[in-house]
Order: sequence, then C-alpha cells, then structure tokens
Amino acid sequence: MFWHNFKYSFKTLLKNKTLVFWTLLFPIILGIFFHLAFSDIEKKETLDLIDIAVVSNDAFHENKLLAETLRVLSDDKNEQRLFQTSYVSLAKAQKLLKENKVIGYVLVDEDIHLTVNSNGVDETVFAFVMDEIKVKQKMMEAFTREETITKYSQGELVDYEKIYRQASQLLQQDTDVIHDISNQNLSYTMIEYYTLIAMACLYGGMLAMYITNYKLANMNCVGKRTSISPVSKGTMLLGSLCASYLIQLIGLLLLFLFTIFVLHVDYGNHLLAMILLACCGSLAGLSLGIVVATLIKTNENAKTGILIAITMCGCFFSGMMGITMKYIIDKNIPLLNKLNPASMITDGFYALYYYDHFDRFLFDVISLLLFSLVMMILSFHELRRQTYDHI
Repeated sequence: MFWHNFKYSFKTLLKNKTLVFWTLLFPIILGIFFHLAFSDIEKKETLDLIDIAVVSNDAFHENKLLAETLRVLSDDKNEQRLFQTSYVSLAKAQKLLKENKVIGYVLVDEDIHLTVNSNGVDETVFAFVMDEIKVKQKMMEAFTREETITKYSQGELVDYEKIYRQASQLLQQDTDVIHDISNQNLSYTMIEYYTLIAMACLYGGMLAMYITNYKLANMNCVGKRTSISPVSKGTMLLGSLCASYLIQLIGLLLLFLFTIFVLHVDYGNHLLAMILLACCGSLAGLSLGIVVATLIKTNENAKTGILIAITMCGCFFSGMMGITMKYIIDKNIPLLNKLNPASMITDGFYALYYYDHFDRFLFDVISLLLFSLVMMILSFHELRRQTYDHI
C-alpha cells in the first residue's frame, strides 16, 4: 500500500501545473532574473584609482617606509594598486588640490601630514593608509631605539643599517602572524543565490500541504474516502510525503544544475555539503507545509497564501530583498532568525564559505533537522486528534 500510494501521489503532484511551476520552474526563472540584474554590477562598482600628490622634499625621501609603501601602492604592475601618485612641490600640490585634480596630498617634515578637501570614500582610504604607515613607523622607531640602547649598554658598535633591516623584517613577520583562512569577501550576488536555494527548499512545502489536504476529510472527496478506509492513515500519509519530498529534491537538483552549468554560479569547494544542507532545508520546508495544512482551519487557497507569506517573510529576513536585513535581524532580534528555517539555510551556506571547519555548518544542519522534527510532531499530533461528527 505504501508504494501504491507513493506512485499515486507522485503522479497527482506532477499533474498539478500550478505546483510544478512554483516548486520547479519559478526558482529557475528567478535565478535568471538575478543573473541578468547582478551579473555586471560588481564590475561596475570596483574601486577606481585614487589621485593623490606627495610633496617631494628631503624629509619624504629619508622616510623609507613611506616612500616604499607609496611606490608599491602606485605601481602599475601591482594588481592591488590604489593610488595614482604625483610627486610635486608644495605649491604644486596645493594647486592640484584646489583644482580637485587630487583628493589630497602628503607633506613630510618631522611628522607625516595629510591634507584633504572633503570627507569621502577615497579620502577615508587615503587617511587609513597614512595612519597605518604612521603606526608601523612608530613600531620601527621603538624597535630601533631599544636595539640601540642594548648595543650601547653592551659596549658594541651600533649598525643602524642592520637594525633598520631587522626592524623591517620584524614588521613583515608581524603582519604575517594573522593568517586569513577565510575568503577575502563574499559576493553579494552569491547571497542572492543562497536565499534563492532557501526559498526553493521552503516552496516545496506547497507540495506537502497539497498532498496532506488530499488526506483530510474536511478538504475534499478523496479525503472523505481515505478517512473511512481500513488502511493505516500513517502509511498512506508517509507514502504521499515521500513522493512530495522526491519531487522537491528533483526541483533542487534542476536548480543546482541550471545555476552551475547555465548561469555559471561558483558555489565553492563544498558542493556536496551544500547539497546536504539543501536536503535538510527541503525537509524543513516539507514539515512547514504539513503544519500549515493540519493546524490552520481554512480553505486550500487561504492555506497556500499563508504558506507563501511565511516563506517570503523568512526569505526576506534571511537577506533576499536586502543583504543587510539578515545582519539587522541577527543584531536586534536574534531569536527570530534562530527559528527561521530560511535563515538557517543561508547561515549554513555562509559557514561553508567563510570557515575552514564545519562546526557552524553542522549546527545549522542539526537546527533544521530539529525544526523539521518539531513541526512533524505537531502535525501528526493534530492529525491523530481530528474527529468528525459528519462530513
């Protein structure tokens, strides 16, 4: 009876064109829109070279750290080049700044002085670089002073050139102490695809809701016949839910294949883990659909609207309509995203992208399984206690 009901439910679901569209085709169509909207947006937002001026005097040339840093950051062979640097006199630098041909200039005397006209992104980047140079320069001076005192106290000759090289090496070692094992940044277009997968997982709940309604005597004639049949209701419902889960997984497989091979989305090196997370997310969507079908007493159209509203709210809070929304919710109402299956799914994707361990990823997987278990318990408890005086 299980396999008979499984095949019957599978065919019934595939014949429903509305369900097939929303669960199989709509995520793919939305993925195409994401690709059209975001494919070139990041290329257009790359940081342009910042035009700056440096007052070329004796103090500047004696400051080897500043001169070398600006040379590297202005080298056209450097892929991480930041500045377009002009080495001029003080009067020329002031003139360039006044004519807005540069965003600021650097003057070196006893200290490093930065002059800008306004506050903006370029000016902030320029100021940050200068502050970093000042900090490193003070570190080198402190090291040189300590080494000089040590040499004098030991009666040794002071080799300032050697001390400077040692300070430079120490500074280089100091910057390499912290190794960034995460990716440099996460493309916000990838965030949209993560939320798209989360939405596809939760949209599968419509399959479970539809097939559960089929088994309810107060929803349709098939449910009336089912309720008076001698067959175990649990076996029949389990076969139907397995059929809806299989169709949901087929939809996710199509979505992954389409985004990878047609839209050329790079999901990174943990594709199998992502698929596992999506399967757990699909189970959460399935259980959510059963809860809506069993606990909410209204007609099928109203249930569909409620389920879609819950799904879209969850996707909204996880960052689909604005990538900062998830951060806002996590900061101000963290419990909301702890209970939001869409946020659990996207958070699991973030964990795979950012971290070299699977602790947070496994936490999200377990959270989705627990969410599914709780929803299933509530649903089956409600189904078991349903009785009808007459239909």
